Amino acid sequence: MIRQLVVRSFKSLAHVEVELGRVNLFIGANGSGKTNILEAVGVLGAAASGRVDDESLQRRGVRLGLPALYKTSFRGMRVDPFIHFLADWQASPRHASYGVGISNPIEAPRPAWLYRTEKLTEDGRTILGRSSASKRRWNPEAGLAALHLVERDPEAPAALMLTALRDFVIYAPTTAALRAVVPDPQSREPVGLSGGRLPEAVMELLRLRFARRQDSPSGHAVLKPDAFYRRVTDEARRLISWANMYGAGLRSAGTLSPGVPSGRMTLRFRDRYMVEGRNTLTGYDASEGALYVLFAAVLAGHPGVPPFFAVDNFDHSLNPLLARALVERFCAWVRDAPSVRQVLLTTHNPLVLDGLDLTDDSVRLFAVDRREDGHTDVQRIVVDSNLLKRAGEGWTLSRLWVMGEIGGIPNV
Repeated sequence: MIRQLVVRSFKSLAHVEVELGRVNLFIGANGSGKTNILEAVGVLGAAASGRVDDESLQRRGVRLGLPALYKTSFRGMRVDPFIHFLADWQASPRHASYGVGISNPIEAPRPAWLYRTEKLTEDGRTILGRSSASKRRWNPEAGLAALHLVERDPEAPAALMLTALRDFVIYAPTTAALRAVVPDPQSREPVGLSGGRLPEAVMELLRLRFARRQDSPSGHAVLKPDAFYRRVTDEARRLISWANMYGAGLRSAGTLSPGVPSGRMTLRFRDRYMVEGRNTLTGYDASEGALYVLFAAVLAGHPGVPPFFAVDNFDHSLNPLLARALVERFCAWVRDAPSVRQVLLTTHNPLVLDGLDLTDDSVRLFAVDRREDGHTDVQRIVVDSNLLKRAGEGWTLSRLWVMGEIGGIPNV
């Protein structure tokens, strides 16, 4: 996993170092720099893939902007010509790191950003590097690490790290995309960055409940329910309290009004309180909360989701109590997934914090604030004697946040 992220001279992140866990939640005021942290990883991922341009950034969910808006520029501060990123990957006892410096002329922006420095290490040994002092003249628009990945053992630490960075995406679900009434601007499998492929992804996840094959006594291959996928889909259904069934299927007559724009497939729910035969709802009719619950279940459980990803505004459209329950389940799903996953989340909902188990070191909470000079500051909230004392007095994390005890609140 990526254990440390260092960012310098990117947007409001003049110099930020973050020690990451498995699930990482960032809280803070609007405009404090939470999304900038996610996008910094997105730009680093583009650099690890070999090219940083609008296409590679948009594919990862990074908002497009002019070079002048990507570079840190505070009053009284010298503008660094480079934006610097560093990621450290660790899986004891193996270690790897990737650092890169990129730039793009503010006065005459180029389609692709230029690589100025680049360094890849593995177990303390430098595998490749370049700088302005390099004797060899490399193509400044092409990253060396991506070329090295082709010839590297895919299980080597450097390869695992570069693959995780290369495949990193920022999910930002929208209700319209989840309802499949507007196209997803980035319909990457399995679910699309805005959730436009949710029906297809839910169907695939449900199929995985029976995806593991075993031989029957008769010699025929049969499908055996898989415990993890069964658990995720069952717990997601219980979080949707009004439904006793959900699934997905092809759009057909009688399921949606002809005037409703929709994709080829639609989600379907069965309302437990309605009369049988008239209790089937589609994703267009269902509550927003149900759609976001299934979206989170897909991200935690679907094997096609990248091993390293982010969700901006994880609590979007969720009732506070549902948000708390969902983040608790989501952390457990990520922890118990068949393959290692690492997640960055942002939220504005205080109740989300109460779903975190901060005694588990793999689950980490960060308060994001803007200092008086405008720089973004990131502080990890750790379980110490003071936090335990407040908890013993009945103070929840959500209450501590709202009362300004742990940072990350707006100055209003």
